[in-house]
Amino acid sequence: MLAGLNFPGRPAMPPLRLAILTFIRVILNTAHRMIYPFLAVFARGLGVDLATVSALVANRSVIGAATPFLFPFIEPRGRRFGMLLGAGLVAAAMGLVALWPSLITLGAALVLALVGKTFFDPSMLAYIADHVPYERRGAATAFSEFAWSLSFILGVPAMGFLIAHLNWSAPFGALGLLAALACLLLAWAARDSHRPAPHADGLFGNVRAIFTSAPVLAGLAIGLFASMANEVVNLLFGVWLEDSFHLQIAALAGASAVIGLSELGGEGLVALLADRLGKVRATGIGLAANCLAASLLPLIGRTELGALAGLFLFYITFEFTLVTSIPLMSEIMPSARATTLSFNLAAHSLGRAGGALLAPVLYASGLSSATGAAVVINLLGLGAVWYVSRHHK
Repeated sequence: MLAGLNFPGRPAMPPLRLAILTFIRVILNTAHRMIYPFLAVFARGLGVDLATVSALVANRSVIGAATPFLFPFIEPRGRRFGMLLGAGLVAAAMGLVALWPSLITLGAALVLALVGKTFFDPSMLAYIADHVPYERRGAATAFSEFAWSLSFILGVPAMGFLIAHLNWSAPFGALGLLAALACLLLAWAARDSHRPAPHADGLFGNVRAIFTSAPVLAGLAIGLFASMANEVVNLLFGVWLEDSFHLQIAALAGASAVIGLSELGGEGLVALLADRLGKVRATGIGLAANCLAASLLPLIGRTELGALAGLFLFYITFEFTLVTSIPLMSEIMPSARATTLSFNLAAHSLGRAGGALLAPVLYASGLSSATGAAVVINLLGLGAVWYVSRHHK
């Protein structure tokens, strides 16, 4: 699959370079994802309550939502610059906590690391799009997205090992060194084929172009609605499993494994199918399949095994949808590729925030209400897919 990523007349994307970029994303994603399972550990290490550390996580999300508006300053400087800046910020953030572990440095590090990740990811995805033709971009994007699931399957447990054998701040030192290594690898391996030309309407011309393009807004709506539908169920499955089976620890551990495997499976399906089906069609199929999975969840989730099987179907179809939509968004406005991809990530965050607000209200009426709402929200996403298919070639 990867051997086919070099194309005549186009800048090359050697498999080794794609593997390096994916390895770097595993590091950055591990730094991002480890905060959730080890939230209580970090709180104990700092001698504060869980609510205090949770507030730091909430603060980083609010600040991270503003980063797309910084991309007009970054995109004209090239993809390599954006990736180096992002990885460098993560290295600095992790090093800050490793050298001076405190509540203040942890709060600053969470913000810096998220900003670094939101600079790195769109720049890297735009770099892939610059070097891989659209008809093969699904496979290349899916390969880089393996970093998301691998960070949960391999990276987070490795950080847990360091905590168990050293102390709560040990992962920050390890990730800081790895992120610094990532900067060196980027400086050696990544070269821009070209730098995007500045927009004729000035620094924020790309932002105006995005918000005045109906197809781009429809594309952003796909990710927003898919993420919102997912978050409605995502926030409730632990409570549902506990209420239904009274097996809190075992059930949640099993559910975490299911999520990691479903993410990996969804990314693998994108690598196999997205380019063959076409990105728009594959995204629509993913949303429709997620509707079906959400509808089945209350029906087959009457046993613990059935519940885990239902969650697997729900998460694998969501991951397929989200990853397939990334190469679609990379081509919807090529002149502002990185900025568009940055706003796409922000749309995902906005969707998750909306789902988080809806979830508790819906669950009060039962799981069927939550999954029914997920279906309705996904149908709105399908409407956005239809609009993109009609108005974007």
